[in-house]
Amino acid sequence: METHSLKSLLVFQNRINEELIRSLHVYQVEDGKQNEIEREFLFSANGSYMEMTTNPALRLLKFRVSEVYEGLVNGLWLCILAFHADRPPHFTCIPSLLSISRNPKLKSVPTIAVDLQIIFQLGCIMEDKEQSRFPKGETCQQNDDCYRQSRRSSPNLHLDLNRLPYPVTELESSEDQEKEHCSPGIVHNKKKRAASEHVARIALSDLAKYFDLPIVEASRNLKVGLTVLKRKCREFGIPRWPHRKIKSLDSLIHDLQEETERQQQKNKVAAMAVAKRQKMLESEKENIERKPFMELQCETKKFRQDVFKRRHRARAIGNQDPSTSSNESTNKI
Repeated sequence: METHSLKSLLVFQNRINEELIRSLHVYQVEDGKQNEIEREFLFSANGSYMEMTTNPALRLLKFRVSEVYEGLVNGLWLCILAFHADRPPHFTCIPSLLSISRNPKLKSVPTIAVDLQIIFQLGCIMEDKEQSRFPKGETCQQNDDCYRQSRRSSPNLHLDLNRLPYPVTELESSEDQEKEHCSPGIVHNKKKRAASEHVARIALSDLAKYFDLPIVEASRNLKVGLTVLKRKCREFGIPRWPHRKIKSLDSLIHDLQEETERQQQKNKVAAMAVAKRQKMLESEKENIERKPFMELQCETKKFRQDVFKRRHRARAIGNQDPSTSSNESTNKI
């Protein structure tokens, strides 16, 4: 039986009909040759996924597989995933549509789901290698800085950290190693590891109770390590802990509440408009708590930016008031 290994996987989405997906799989076979297989799928939004018979349309576009990247537009097709085994990224970046945990329908098309699962596993292995490169003498803060720097240096894509979860034993052991690296020569009382049964019982509803807290405090309340909590987030398809988004919405809602109280005495029509905006933000907050992978709406981001600008102008005017009053008094003299 001929064995093969995945060398490249390109996934394209049709720009006119977004339910049409084409993939190009490049395998390395035993004799050193490469075998290219092109497939077409129908990712129905309201129905099931299915693979269709296809003609090699992508190969007719005459591009080099090694030069394809996410975001490349080739005719009617937009590349939404480009994986190359010879130069794997530091962090596997995949869109939600191709995330097995966030899109269970993929299991119905194993010809692409199996290769996506391989990419997830390779991404997890790469992350472990990145963490093992830190010297033992470095502090925890240096480790965090290196991690954030590697995230900033990665391609600017829609990140989806959702991967196949690590075994709990691996997560806990890696967490203990990080603690030893953080404080060399200092004896610590080892914290009791969270039982695997306890970690397995943690549901999305349990995480949602602490979305308004920083992730470090949430891990303490859940009685698990920070690394275990991050892996659990990936299992549920949460790319970033939503504390900052919820905190930002809370701040905007609080400002609107104060504005409503002021406007009720001056202009009731304006007060009703402000109250309507407040209800929209409260609804958006509830949606994020139910679906923490959601991003803030564009309208909310624009509104938040306007609030920041108004605050900045108010501070600038406040800082200019003393100098203005002194100049006026000097002119009077």
